[in-house]
Amino acid sequence: MYAQMVKSTGEGVRSLDEMDPQERAFQERIDAGGKIEPKDWMPDGYRKTLVRQIGQHAHSEIVGQLPEGNWITRAPTLERKAILLAKVQDEAGHGLYLYCAAETLGVTRDQMTRDLLSGKMKYSSIFNYPTLTWADMGAVGWLVDGAAIMNQVPLQRTSYGPYARAMVRICKEESFHQRQGFDIMMKMAKGTPEQKRMAQDALNRFWYPSLMMFGPSDAESVHSAQSMAWKIKMNSNDELRQKFVDLTAPQADYLGLTIPDENLKWNEEKGGYDFSEPDWDEFFDVLKGNGPCSVERLEDRNRAWDEGRWVREAMLAHADKKRAAKLAAE
Repeated sequence: MYAQMVKSTGEGVRSLDEMDPQERAFQERIDAGGKIEPKDWMPDGYRKTLVRQIGQHAHSEIVGQLPEGNWITRAPTLERKAILLAKVQDEAGHGLYLYCAAETLGVTRDQMTRDLLSGKMKYSSIFNYPTLTWADMGAVGWLVDGAAIMNQVPLQRTSYGPYARAMVRICKEESFHQRQGFDIMMKMAKGTPEQKRMAQDALNRFWYPSLMMFGPSDAESVHSAQSMAWKIKMNSNDELRQKFVDLTAPQADYLGLTIPDENLKWNEEKGGYDFSEPDWDEFFDVLKGNGPCSVERLEDRNRAWDEGRWVREAMLAHADKKRAAKLAAE
């Protein structure tokens, strides 16, 4: 998913006996597989955790347009250009679905955007890396969207109804994006020696940042345990990262490319691959705003926010005018 290091506001998972009747009924509803809807009672910690997770997810979809939008005018063919343009438009739509889901929790889209621009809210670390060649468009679709799908598919069963329903359509479109990225990588890997070198280089640069998308190990995290008890989060970071590696390693073999990990090997006993951990110091440094493109990404978002002010004001004025006309006619 495009949400990392989201902390819940709980103080650890409590047993049903430790809860008051209202909170106990809430937890029992979640345990039974029920959905929580906007007008239902919910603990303050549940609401705040959802705002943080959905908001970060939405911001990531919007910021995620930037590294790919950079290649729309430089795509190698008209067909590739049209496909990439459609993909970037899809990502914008995903952001809007998620902002709408977050707004049902009582936070405004404007406030979430201001929190992003001020540094209070984050977006996925993966989008702070540059896309240097056309092969990177393949790596982003294959690896980045592939990692996102691994996390997002379970979120179709998340406990908050508006979030779960938004994920249904998002997952369908992200699956297409992943296949489109793999197709680019296959064309490059089966092309000229220079094209294959470009594909391998893209894999080398995006492999570990893609593994970082799941966040560091949360086995000891009280916050993660609470999110999973509330079914805001459905799987641990390590579980999802393992599934991603197990799925992706055979795909790399099919492409004739080499994953840049000398420790990658099949472990028959656990039924999955052993692999190296990413550089977590780099991960935290990027989250602090020190990634290769961190400054550029926020500058672009700030510029878009400032230049779009007249559009937002015009739409609000039009809405006020329609509302006034409706009231006058009553």
